[in-house]
Amino acid sequence: MFKEFKTFIMRGNVVDMAVGIIIGGAFGTIVKSLVDDVIMPPVGLALGGVEFGDKFVLLKEGTTAPAPYATLADAQAAGAVTLNWGLFINAIVAFLIIAFCVFLLVRAVNKIMPPPVVAVTTKDCPYCAMPIPVAARKCPHCASAL
Repeated sequence: MFKEFKTFIMRGNVVDMAVGIIIGGAFGTIVKSLVDDVIMPPVGLALGGVEFGDKFVLLKEGTTAPAPYATLADAQAAGAVTLNWGLFINAIVAFLIIAFCVFLLVRAVNKIMPPPVVAVTTKDCPYCAMPIPVAARKCPHCASAL
């Protein structure tokens, strides 16, 4: 069983997948910081000092402190039940940035990589225009000699 596990782990696609997951996790952390620390503060400032991370709807008051709550952290500390729509907006912005970066990466790789060479296995019969094998000497559809 150990030998079979070693063979499984040493296959190229498993190692490539592990590297991709690790790099993807690190990239996600960078994008989250970009959204939370660089993009959303100016957007909130442009909208009149709005901090999206603190936007929520109170569903039920907390047991340790009465409403109103100035921030989401205050509401959570009081044990309140909240609908955190501001954090959801931040997550959507982060997703869009990640999707755009992946799009740019795939686009760059497609420009660098040559197009795949497709082996030609069929040709069209000059008489009936039906597809036939390249090595055919007689068309199976119209019986013409090639």
